Amino acid sequence: MSKTFIPRGYRSSLSLYDTQLGIGFIKRIFEDNLSGALHLRRVSAPLVVDPSTGINDDLSGVERPVSFDLKDSEKMGSVVQSLAKWKRMALWRYGYQPGEGIYADMNAIRRDEELDNIHSIYVDQWDWEKVITEEQRTLEYLENTVRDIVRAIVATNYALRCKFPSIKMEIDENLSIVTSQQLEDLWPDKSSKEREYLWVKDHHTTLIEQIGGALKSGKSHDGRAPDYDDWQLNGDILIWDELLDMPIEISSMGIRVSPESLDRQLSLSGCDNRRKYEFHRLLLEGKLPLTMGGGIGQSRLCLILLEKAHIGEVQSSIWNDETVNTCTAAGIELL
Repeated sequence: MSKTFIPRGYRSSLSLYDTQLGIGFIKRIFEDNLSGALHLRRVSAPLVVDPSTGINDDLSGVERPVSFDLKDSEKMGSVVQSLAKWKRMALWRYGYQPGEGIYADMNAIRRDEELDNIHSIYVDQWDWEKVITEEQRTLEYLENTVRDIVRAIVATNYALRCKFPSIKMEIDENLSIVTSQQLEDLWPDKSSKEREYLWVKDHHTTLIEQIGGALKSGKSHDGRAPDYDDWQLNGDILIWDELLDMPIEISSMGIRVSPESLDRQLSLSGCDNRRKYEFHRLLLEGKLPLTMGGGIGQSRLCLILLEKAHIGEVQSSIWNDETVNTCTAAGIELL
């Protein structure tokens, strides 16, 4: 069921033609800004992976990948949901050294996504990953990297407003940092999404740290797979969207699990069966490099910067009838 809503009096700042120009402009400029800031090189990435390798991510642990059998083969294929594990394997195979990294266009299908203004079954991200040292596995290094990403977004926002003067959205470069436990301490009776709303409404560009592990309440702020981010060294970047009156998660990222934290998180989450996969074996044996990385939503960034009310205005996907009817009635053109 769709949860789409249309802000009162909404009209797009750009025509359909200029919207397409704006999408292309954002993707070119931000890609250059991001790769320059984080020292990343572009690589090709898979759309389909072999599920027997354990490379595909199950995100919060319950999402079902789209899978199919291969003709004239006993193998199965799974459409990626995230490239977090694949990127780390790629850095190992390509021989990257500390300070060097990669980025790629990640296109995924998440069949279990609930449809609303900012969610689609089609996901497009800039997925990036870089090799780091043991000394860099700190919250300080994570936070400095997030500031680099925010500056890349701000620079892209400025260039876009110069090209399209009708765009008024201005990203706040001042980064607020808060942990998921601090949010729970502030609003113990609120849900995690309600806490995010209350914080980001007053702190328009925010990093929420340490997501995945249990809080004092025994609940986690949000689900995280146990085998890519270290739950003590990760975070989400959220940006306040004035039009939709809500915080939008633009990136989930973090310093990746070490052999020790992977061992611990697999046990805590009841996922010890994953130790049999090639990726997990290599990591537990200390053969994979220490890395950090994340995904930055392409359509979500375009939605925010182009002042759109629905993600279907900046990406082509498939929608249920309720979403289509709601948007059509409001004069919104879905791509």
